[in-house]
Amino acid sequence: SAPTRVDTKSGDGEEESAAKRARAAAEDDDVTDVGAFTNMRPVEKKVIDFKNKLYLAPLTTVGNLPYRRMCKRLGADITCGEMAMVTNLIQGDSREWALMRRHPSEDVFGVQICGGFPDTVARCCQLLGDVVDCDFIDVNMGCPIDLVCGKGAGSMMLEKPKKMEQVIRAANIAALCPVTFKTRMSYTDKSRVAHALVPNVAEWGAAAVTLHGRTRAQRYRAEADWDYIAQTKLASSVPLIGNGDVYNQRDYYEHVETHGVDTCMLARGALIKPWLFTEIKERRDWDISSGERLDLLKQFASFGLEHWGSDDQGVENTRRYLLEWMSFLHRYVPVGLVERGPVTMNLRPPMYVGRNDLETLMASTKSEDWVKISSMLLGPPPEGFMFHPKHKSNAYGGTEGGQAFADWDAQG
Repeated sequence: SAPTRVDTKSGDGEEESAAKRARAAAEDDDVTDVGAFTNMRPVEKKVIDFKNKLYLAPLTTVGNLPYRRMCKRLGADITCGEMAMVTNLIQGDSREWALMRRHPSEDVFGVQICGGFPDTVARCCQLLGDVVDCDFIDVNMGCPIDLVCGKGAGSMMLEKPKKMEQVIRAANIAALCPVTFKTRMSYTDKSRVAHALVPNVAEWGAAAVTLHGRTRAQRYRAEADWDYIAQTKLASSVPLIGNGDVYNQRDYYEHVETHGVDTCMLARGALIKPWLFTEIKERRDWDISSGERLDLLKQFASFGLEHWGSDDQGVENTRRYLLEWMSFLHRYVPVGLVERGPVTMNLRPPMYVGRNDLETLMASTKSEDWVKISSMLLGPPPEGFMFHPKHKSNAYGGTEGGQAFADWDAQG
């Protein structure tokens, strides 16, 4: 269907809507001042081809190196590390720097940072250029979490379009690789602003933009607005990557072929069914068996022990991250059991009995059953062990989430 035009006027009589501020910022010819970074040596940056490439979203906690390594085997073309806060990186937080690690199989790999001030973002990009092996830097301007927005970063940047421009210009000057950014339609539900920003982002220095088809206020409650994403794509001066509710190969090809995006970023869909990459590349619905899913869990466990270590601490780290992933994986409904389909991202199916005991166990919503499955792979957990999912986005609605699940830009 053709893209629908979105009314960008605010309904509360504000003198200046967020969309107007975005247009005003785009028309401002002031030069962005990024201090010491204005005199950096010119660097010829390589071009990242996002067109029709399957892009795994940066997913806080769950998008760790072992998980990304598994997704590469299933067909992901582009991967991105978990979101890291700029200030923590500058302060040398070892846990934040650990998020920058890249596996050799990640042939096109980006890192995602989040910050609200051009000077600190520029300094961070300079540090990344000195010590991190990555192909692009993605700036998160879509995280909906209160803690991030309260610091003027994430989705809050949509309320300050001039600051958004300054951050991207500063990052582009300081970085040795291409700079992209991920954002949402707007901060509030009163107006949409992304379409007013994207005509100018090439001039800012952005190599691509990822647009999540929800507002910050919606978080993950509403369905992604792909008509608006299509409208924004028509106005964009750089490749535009769509994000939101891609759950099967039909979703992907509809968005690429009908809505016109260069590709889709896969987030929650890839957590619930990481074989989504295979389905898209082979243009089929994979009726994956419980045994094949158990093999993927075994593969993750093996990669986890290699990454975090095989001592007691490494085993428990692997168990924790395996369970975080299973808090999404249990939502998968086998294709062979669906009477009327296709199943969509936000459809909550009734409880069902699988085709064998393992398939039934994998569908359980009880964390103690997920722990039982982890024991098949890693042995029994420590006495008194209990698991509570870190992210609320594994629920079906009414949750915050973030790509810190940000999206969880998810990061989904």
